[in-house]
Amino acid sequence: MDLESIDAEKWIDLILEYGLKIIGAIIIWIIGSWVIKLILKGLRKAMEKADYDVSLKKFLMNLLKWILKIVLIVVVLGTVGVETTSFAAILAAAGLAIGLALQGSLGNFAGGVLLMIFKPIKIGDLIEAQGEIGVVKQIEIFTTKLTGLSNKEIIIPNGTLSNGNIINYSTEGTRRVDLIFGVGYDSDIKKTKEVLMNVLTSHPKILKDPAPSVTVIELADSSINFAVRPWCETADYWAVYFDVTEQTKEALDAAGIDIPYPHQVEIRKNA
Repeated sequence: MDLESIDAEKWIDLILEYGLKIIGAIIIWIIGSWVIKLILKGLRKAMEKADYDVSLKKFLMNLLKWILKIVLIVVVLGTVGVETTSFAAILAAAGLAIGLALQGSLGNFAGGVLLMIFKPIKIGDLIEAQGEIGVVKQIEIFTTKLTGLSNKEIIIPNGTLSNGNIINYSTEGTRRVDLIFGVGYDSDIKKTKEVLMNVLTSHPKILKDPAPSVTVIELADSSINFAVRPWCETADYWAVYFDVTEQTKEALDAAGIDIPYPHQVEIRKNA
């Protein structure tokens, strides 16, 4: 009975000692999480008032969120009884090992920082990078998300994105649509240019400044090729591209201007 009472006392002491620490750790976690939410909410409002760039705002919010959570975890572990000094040493050693193993991820993090500093892109921009074309949806700590032209999600690592070529179609606000149309050698060049220019000047989404142009670009094997180059707002690019292609065919047919196409000649040799 004495042994049982001693064991019971030890268990009670352990429960009182560690149970209170665990309860305290839980309370600290709940309060800490609530404080982090308040800090992030206040920072978000401050950034909105200061008119921060949307991309930079989301990047900083994600970065600060992770930093605060790591600090909270260290505080909670210290409350339970884990020595923070030894934990910090372990964390540093683990960080070195993880850093060597995840050099690509660190490169992606550095790439994200570079994207935020130099701002070659921002949310809402139409870009072409790493063989992909899409609208920038979100710039995160390690990756950048694009929405492709067919509404597919494209995820590009920030390291490769920042180190590669980026074509930003939204920076200037306008784009030139480059089209080439061929007509037969019997066609009158001046008349053809007039027909093509009428298609461009009658389209409501084609800009008058810069003015559209129609020029002879090549005397090909079976056609006279015209470079048709209208300007439009970036958002109207594909509408103008498809409309002009269709309307040009209709206008050339109406004007009686021939559009050549490949012919196959079959030669037979009699035995």
